[in-house]
Amino acid sequence: MIPLTTTLCQDVCQDNRQDTCPDKGQKNESWQTELAQAYRDPIELLSALELTPEQIPGGISTKNPFPLRVPRHYVARMQTGDPNDPLLLQVLSRQLEQADQPGFLLDPVGEGPATASPGLLHKYQGRVLLITTGACPIHCRYCFRRHYPYSESRPDNRDWSNTMDYIAADPSINEVILSGGDPLSLSNERLQAISNELAGIPHIRRLRLHTRMPIVLPERVDTGFKDWLSNLPWQTIVVTHCNHANEIDAQVSGALAELKANGTTLLNQAVLLKGVNDNVAALVNLSEALFKSGTLPYYLHLLDRVAGAAHFEVKEPTALRLINEIQCHLPGFLVPKLVREIAGKPHKIQFFGAD
Repeated sequence: MIPLTTTLCQDVCQDNRQDTCPDKGQKNESWQTELAQAYRDPIELLSALELTPEQIPGGISTKNPFPLRVPRHYVARMQTGDPNDPLLLQVLSRQLEQADQPGFLLDPVGEGPATASPGLLHKYQGRVLLITTGACPIHCRYCFRRHYPYSESRPDNRDWSNTMDYIAADPSINEVILSGGDPLSLSNERLQAISNELAGIPHIRRLRLHTRMPIVLPERVDTGFKDWLSNLPWQTIVVTHCNHANEIDAQVSGALAELKANGTTLLNQAVLLKGVNDNVAALVNLSEALFKSGTLPYYLHLLDRVAGAAHFEVKEPTALRLINEIQCHLPGFLVPKLVREIAGKPHKIQFFGAD
């Protein structure tokens, strides 16, 4: 049995947070080179966009416990000279994050109580989620796992064996979700090791991957990854995370199209973010751009109330108004479900617009 500990990056990044480096695998792929060159310094990032710290609403934070990380390919899609660029606002560490806001928590969706074993979450009937790594190609400032204790939750060999036993012992579990961090931070070889272990469990029907990688670093959708997907014994679903149409350039669209052509079901989940996509035009354009690239808009999440992200919150009445309005512009299959995840609930709570 291959322990999960061998699938996790063991390096310590220069930001001194364990388990946040990309898995190097057995060779240095182009996407790993791109990721190694990601921006980590807010000043350097702003300079590349011809901006100064004084131009940023709320001020920047250069020493944040949740450090900045953003690939250069993603930065290339930002508008030079625009301090309110919707992509920049998602990733730039700002002083606003330091504000203490009541009701904003370290674990806003109750993942601690849902932990069945280290790295294994069992919140909903029929499916479990594996925290495969703490590594992520981009540090989104609203991330609901920005305070997740990755280093403390890293499973050892016995934990990994227990995880497989737990899934195998419950025939009601028919879907396994690979998450993180971002599971595509792992090499193709490491992903193969995980799927090999799961293949011995007969009641698994589907494998789902939650990933932002095809959006922020489309180079990751390489031949090896596509081959791995095509050879899996289950139905596979890739759930991307894209919040704004400007995130989808020709290379991203091409990567998504390749995944779809590979027989993978593509869904997208977005987060409704103040100043980023909280207007009708942005949401309509996002749905259209996703569908053009072969991806179906799936969820529009109300913000998970994680500490440090209060400045992104869009209130429920505003969210409902937006859903009502975009229903007037889009066919029903392009209108994402407006949902909120509430700790302890057996499913996500959906909010419905007017008929």
